[in-house]
Amino acid sequence: MPVDYLINAFATLFVTIDPIGLAPMFLGVTAGMTTGERRKIAIRASIIAVIILMVFLVGGNHLLELLGISVPAFQISGGLLLLFIAAEMIFGWRQQRKSKAAEALAHDESDSGVHEHDVSVFPLAIPLIAGPASISAVILLASQAPDSVGYAGLIAVTLLIIGSCFVIFTAADRIEKLLGATVQLVLTRLLGVLLAALAVQFVGDGVRAFIAG
Repeated sequence: MPVDYLINAFATLFVTIDPIGLAPMFLGVTAGMTTGERRKIAIRASIIAVIILMVFLVGGNHLLELLGISVPAFQISGGLLLLFIAAEMIFGWRQQRKSKAAEALAHDESDSGVHEHDVSVFPLAIPLIAGPASISAVILLASQAPDSVGYAGLIAVTLLIIGSCFVIFTAADRIEKLLGATVQLVLTRLLGVLLAALAVQFVGDGVRAFIAG
């Protein structure tokens, strides 16, 4: 069992998707809804996100081949994207941007009367869970899978992370009260530093492979 690979995969996806940080976003786009309605939205968003990430996890490399993009080139670009996300987390830009987007969407929906089903697709499933960074991460990790066991482990890790999103969505109001603003702020910064280190590793591996190839 490639333990190191799976630990790296879990850390990368957990930090990239940031299930805990999605709790206030979920509350923002489901404001005024009942517990039952929020649960239905959480289920739909999780299922849609799983489908999207599984498609790119399984077929991402084939898509790169079709477009003529090498895996090392994607590793470098994907690593740089993750590094940008990490910088946003460290300096607090990401949470502000997501909060403004969620608030704007909730306001637009209240004015236009959009049905709650749309919230599970956008912005919850796309791009808050299955966004560019997480899609890039699963393609990168799939390309680095050491064997079939590691590949199956990556699928399990991805399902586990999405499952944690569902659990956190259903308990978002309690988690927000439990952690408090200060703890959430510190946790986001620490996860951002971790993601930055992982991103640099991705870029370094991609550069070496690109030069060697």
